Amino acid sequence: MFPSAVLHELDAGPGTGTAGRRPRRTARDWIVDVCCYLLVWALFAVSVQSVLDTPGLPGPLVVLDLTLGALSCQAVWLRRRWPVGLAVAMIPVGFASDTAGGVCLVALFTVAVHRPLRYVGWIAGAQLLLVPLFYWLRPEPDLPYVGAVAFALLLTVSVVGWGMFVRSKRQLMLSLRDRARRAETEARLRAEQAQRLAREDIAREMHDVLAHRLTLLSVHAGALEFRPDAPREEIARAAGVIRESAHEALQDLREIIGVLRAGESDDAAGGRPQPTLVGLDALVAECRDAGMKVTLDLRVPDPAAVPASLGRTAYRIAQEALTNARKHAPGTEVSLTVTGTPGDALTITVTNPAPETDVPHVPGSGQGLIGLTERATLAGGRLDHGPTPAGGFRVRGTLPWGG
Repeated sequence: MFPSAVLHELDAGPGTGTAGRRPRRTARDWIVDVCCYLLVWALFAVSVQSVLDTPGLPGPLVVLDLTLGALSCQAVWLRRRWPVGLAVAMIPVGFASDTAGGVCLVALFTVAVHRPLRYVGWIAGAQLLLVPLFYWLRPEPDLPYVGAVAFALLLTVSVVGWGMFVRSKRQLMLSLRDRARRAETEARLRAEQAQRLAREDIAREMHDVLAHRLTLLSVHAGALEFRPDAPREEIARAAGVIRESAHEALQDLREIIGVLRAGESDDAAGGRPQPTLVGLDALVAECRDAGMKVTLDLRVPDPAAVPASLGRTAYRIAQEALTNARKHAPGTEVSLTVTGTPGDALTITVTNPAPETDVPHVPGSGQGLIGLTERATLAGGRLDHGPTPAGGFRVRGTLPWGG
């Protein structure tokens, strides 16, 4: 079945344009119209001699025949605008005028090309029914009655068949064009969706990477602000952490901007290798260097054997959870536990107790946990987070680990 839009465009024919306006004829349309016009006049000229040679035909009927034939030839120019109307009008005209036969065939062909089968059936059926009666009233002098009727019927059926073949060919071409347009549209939508997903991944990566660095800056800068009388060694250590965190944040930001400029995904970027489960030790060491108390319990047979995408998601969950613990529960001892075996699941649990003293407010939007939930969901797992009965906070991620 052809799309309805294709059939509508085809059935509208060349005589209707956008919003009902008549389109300007193309060069091809003019060539076809001129050829049809010359053809009907050539058939008219051949028929004139046949009408004049018909014995016993009264003069007024000859004049009527020639007049109707000539007017019909001029009416060929209307076939594009009113194909059905012209074909219907040519049924009685063709029955009364032998010289209008060529115009009847051209009009029938036009209807077969530009209109549905029901129009063709009614008009062609009426012409076929009138053929025997026409040759009974006006027999051909050079052909027997049966031969003349058979020839006329065959010619009419051939014209209808030819027109329907042309219509089918045009339907096929229009359908292919419509499919090509739809394929282009779908490809464009898929490309836009891929770009949107890539931007979301980059935005999520930017948050996960920079939040960890900037939290170090915020916490240590806040400590310097609230404890200006701290020992010199502690101030120097905090300043060193701030400087190192700022340097790392700028480096990570340059890499992300490079990904955006390259138009590639963050995995395909040419920056530093993305972190995996093997990098947890370095992450914990970095947190400890910043003054955080972290215990790591890594119960995985071989961290290097964990798939890269799974290890990366686990790393980001641990990184964000440690970052939140540093912001909202500074000075507490945070426990990081990672367990899992191939063929089962990989579980990351980060728990911190309630802070012993009031914590200065550190701004946060909650987008980190939302992003982690999305990461875990995309990986086929889940992320649970919330307060513990003792007043602390726990983040638990469960990720499938295929064997």
